[in-house]
Amino acid sequence: MIKVVTLLFKKPGLSKDEFRDYYENHHRKLGEKYLAPHALRYVRRYPILAGDGADDPEFDVMMEVWFENYHAMESAMGDMTTEAAQAELSDDEEQLFDRDRTQSFIVDECESDLDEV
Repeated sequence: MIKVVTLLFKKPGLSKDEFRDYYENHHRKLGEKYLAPHALRYVRRYPILAGDGADDPEFDVMMEVWFENYHAMESAMGDMTTEAAQAELSDDEEQLFDRDRTQSFIVDECESDLDEV
């Protein structure tokens, strides 16, 4: 299983509520359009509280996308990097993200089965 984790930062001038509303009601649908044929899951995680006195995280949303394998991820990226997709996605991202701060990681996910402990 392959997962892409992306830390995204809101565009200056947007409130947290405006950012989340736009992402969930508009940008998410673009993600689904391009990811649905390839991905297993597409999740957005918004930080609400840092624990144990830690500083609040600097990112505004953590996006996670799971793929069955590396080939499925590459296929999704291929679809998202076409000229038409990039025009659509880039235009929308300009409304939402501080794109210079975006950080993406490809991770190999290992999960414990706590029912067997």
